[in-house]
Amino acid sequence: MVALLHDRGELCVCDFVGSFGLTQSKVSRHLRYLYHAGLVDFTRHGLWMHYRLSPDLSPEQKMIVEAAVQAMGPEQRRLLQSKLDQWLVQKAARRAVEEQGEAHTQS
Repeated sequence: MVALLHDRGELCVCDFVGSFGLTQSKVSRHLRYLYHAGLVDFTRHGLWMHYRLSPDLSPEQKMIVEAAVQAMGPEQRRLLQSKLDQWLVQKAARRAVEEQGEAHTQS
């Protein structure tokens, strides 16, 4: 999660659920752990929570985040990015279908 936030900025809880294949409750619980550790911050967009690395990280926390990201190794990071990219394509396709359905219903 930290690596994705490091590389991508802000992500929705659903983005972690879709890319990791975990339940929403498990993802939310782990993001809450990161929040209580002061590593992430969040904003609410409607029903969805969007997380990002905290802009107020101490120098020590920044070093920990960088070390954790680097410890993954480039291949694992590429795989993680690929899973997220696949999920984002699926998410965009679902949204397009939903918007078409709404437009059809309104006309």
